[in-house]
Amino acid sequence: MPWFIKTESFTKETLKLLPAQREEFISKHKDWVVNLKKLGKAISSGYLVNENKIPGGGGLLIVEAENFSAAKFLIEQDPMIVYGLVNWEMHQWIPVIGEFPTD
Repeated sequence: MPWFIKTESFTKETLKLLPAQREEFISKHKDWVVNLKKLGKAISSGYLVNENKIPGGGGLLIVEAENFSAAKFLIEQDPMIVYGLVNWEMHQWIPVIGEFPTD
């Protein structure tokens, strides 16, 4: 099955939220990913940091799906998107060299 990658960054409005408010939504996102993994979905999610390991580079989600439409439908259920907290893009990833571990 093909792999899809979603990249995201907080909207300007999200950056204005207090850290505790952002964490509430991030927790919902994490719960969503954990539930998908429990259902057997091949998915990984995390955030990006700079060379000093300081967050702010956005987020990355990798998921296996039947096709582009199925991946987009699934990703649109992400609470970060449902609540309009991120700007995001999704692309299919076509590996050329190497292998991608699925856990």
